[in-house]
Amino acid sequence: MPLAVKICGLSTTETVAAAVEGGAAMVGFVFFAKSPRNVSPQHVNVLAQNVPSNVTKVGLLVDASDDEITNILKGAPLDMLQLHGGETPERVSAIKAKFSLPVMKVIAVSDAADVDQARAYESIADQLLFDAKPPQDASRPGGLGEAFNWDLLAGQRFAVPWMLAGGLTADNLANAVAVSGAPGVDISSGVEDGPGDKNINKIKAFLDVAAGL
Repeated sequence: MPLAVKICGLSTTETVAAAVEGGAAMVGFVFFAKSPRNVSPQHVNVLAQNVPSNVTKVGLLVDASDDEITNILKGAPLDMLQLHGGETPERVSAIKAKFSLPVMKVIAVSDAADVDQARAYESIADQLLFDAKPPQDASRPGGLGEAFNWDLLAGQRFAVPWMLAGGLTADNLANAVAVSGAPGVDISSGVEDGPGDKNINKIKAFLDVAAGL
């Protein structure tokens, strides 16, 4: 089965096109004011016009309220919600029930105990995403270009599909997948020239490597 790739933090028609044309399974849009990749629902509505139905449009949220999610969905035609904050299993379940969209829960990892926390979400979330736990003083929970010990995921089995994120690049992707066994990967800063500045050539190079795995 081909490696599923999500290109996250997209904000221009050119980078969305590069992701879609390169074979990304998912395109991600960030709705978090503190992120350099933050976009408005109205802008995503424009970007989404060029995303075919077989590519999943994912909205990244961080501890968003019901009102915030409602406003986002009024403008942005999303297929999935990515919960990247401290959402509890109960909160994830409530969001799924209220908005009737699949949910991807992000698990922040620094040690084996963090990976174990994913078990609480297995029966609730539709997907899991394992990302590096941010430093205590970080202003945002992801997109920091930090990796964690991929061995922590080696041999793990989960009841739902999962992805690996954090510090990935075209250069280390093959090793990351070989070590972790990840069936999917999510990348943002690894295809940028600077925070929020996506590079089309880096997107293409990453997807080319993924296609060969």
